[in-house]
Amino acid sequence: QVQLVESGGGLVQAGGSLRLSCAASGRTFSLLTIGWFRQAPGKEREFVTIISRSGGQIWYADSVKGRFTISRDNAKNTVNLQMNSLKPEDTAVYYCAASQSSAPFMDMRVTSKYVFWGQGTQVTVSS
Repeated sequence: QVQLVESGGGLVQAGGSLRLSCAASGRTFSLLTIGWFRQAPGKEREFVTIISRSGGQIWYADSVKGRFTISRDNAKNTVNLQMNSLKPEDTAVYYCAASQSSAPFMDMRVTSKYVFWGQGTQVTVSS
């Protein structure tokens, strides 16, 4: 089992920044691919970004590319998501997810590849 706890959500004005964190426990963190997903009211959960086990591979959704930055610290079992230039359309519940799948990295953009999920943290961007 893997336990994931997100933190750092909140209310921010458009153009502002937030930093989300995901703390993991339960299994060797360095064996886990970590993804961030988000879900807005009435919409399906969507991919935001993923980072490989070593941190050497990263992929962003086009909607956040250039504004969001994912990073991980395997010594501290944490993944951070720095979100800059936030827009009202970024408003959603943000979820951290972990997977031990050996699937190709680009296949890890789908929610079905992840077994372990955090409880989510609300991000609200006002206009």
